[in-house]
Amino acid sequence: MSAVPSNGADPGLVGPNSVTWQLHADPAMWLAGIASLFLQSLHPLAAAGVVQNSNFREDPLGRLMRTARFVAMSTYAPLDEVHAGAAKVRAVHRSLRGKDPDTGRTFRIDRPDLLLWVHCAEVAMFLSIVRRAGFRLTKAQADRYFDEQRHSAALVGLDPDEVPGSTAEMSTYLRDMRAELRRGEDSEVVYEFLHKPPLPGVLGLGLPVYEPTVAHLAYSLLPRWAIRLHGHSAYSPATSTAMLRAVRSAALLVPAPVRWRAPHGFVPRAMRRLGPSVRPSTKLLPVD
Repeated sequence: MSAVPSNGADPGLVGPNSVTWQLHADPAMWLAGIASLFLQSLHPLAAAGVVQNSNFREDPLGRLMRTARFVAMSTYAPLDEVHAGAAKVRAVHRSLRGKDPDTGRTFRIDRPDLLLWVHCAEVAMFLSIVRRAGFRLTKAQADRYFDEQRHSAALVGLDPDEVPGSTAEMSTYLRDMRAELRRGEDSEVVYEFLHKPPLPGVLGLGLPVYEPTVAHLAYSLLPRWAIRLHGHSAYSPATSTAMLRAVRSAALLVPAPVRWRAPHGFVPRAMRRLGPSVRPSTKLLPVD
């Protein structure tokens, strides 16, 4: 089934006939986004970069919302908006430095190896968790997703040819990275923060529900090797999958136009720009 717009409007970075277009509209993406932060924090320099440069203690939801906004923008916005937003992100990254917790040496946040780790940890969790939640993809479609995500990797300054573009390449990359990953003081800061963010006012009343059903569930959806590196107990794989599917099923009861208003309504805007035929749907997944 094709959803190529006939009105000549800009289809964006990957377009409505991509795997990305359909997968990124799934509500399980929110848990996948949190899980990606847990995974990213196992890299000592990536974790140090976040802890040393982020104001997450004052703006506990900011990091997640900025990441969600960038993912949604790069998927659904027209190209001029995508490239303008990416330029701002690259400028921020260029300006930031961190201090290696082992050597004390200063490093650039936009080092290609760090950008690659953050990208791969992110998209690997997106695909893994959304599929685990019940979003069915063939291997060819999963491979295509990683290939499509090379475009988003280019937005942050990476060479697309050096980014894993298939499930096999991603598995090899993650396996090769394990020797560089570990639990550390900064990963512990991220772990504790994601479980118990200092939410202000009435939002803080929701922490007793948020911590077990969102934060710890997201942590428990990490690969088992990543959970072992973090060193904290997790729900069993069967429990995690059952909880994930229950959360997704509940979220799917919310009308799509309401769900898609966040972050910043990129999906509804894309549908207004391109027409109703581009509404995200598994029926639009490319055929193998």
